[in-house]
Amino acid sequence: MSTAASITLTTALRVCEAAVGEAERAGALVSVAVVDAGGHLVAFMRMDGAEIAGPVLAPDKAYTAVANRIATHELAEQAAPGGPLFGLHAHASGRFVIFGGGVPLRLGDRVIGAVGVSGGTVTEDVACAHAGEQAWRQAITAERRHS
Repeated sequence: MSTAASITLTTALRVCEAAVGEAERAGALVSVAVVDAGGHLVAFMRMDGAEIAGPVLAPDKAYTAVANRIATHELAEQAAPGGPLFGLHAHASGRFVIFGGGVPLRLGDRVIGAVGVSGGTVTEDVACAHAGEQAWRQAITAERRHS
């Protein structure tokens, strides 16, 4: 299970499975990535037939969410022309993705990782990422009960 300091492979796979489950319910084909607090990939899943850009975009959405400590759909508003973070997408060697599908995984005020989803509509990607986040929260809650 996950600990306060890290996201284990077992928990990251549960996050991916929950996001894929939400995609199946929505009729979307997605790629899902989970990264740790340093933005390093812990787990990745790509549904059969998902877009070819997903293996790049899903990890980058997760990386963006963890690096900026904000969901990418919220970051998009701030990074729009005239916004306080306009131009952000041009940083980090172009790795920052400023459209929906990346959600940080928070434990209190700490961001310990993130989930990124790509392949559906922005709304579907956000919903799938939130399903992954919910699975992560359930894993954390279960772990706390057993410790």
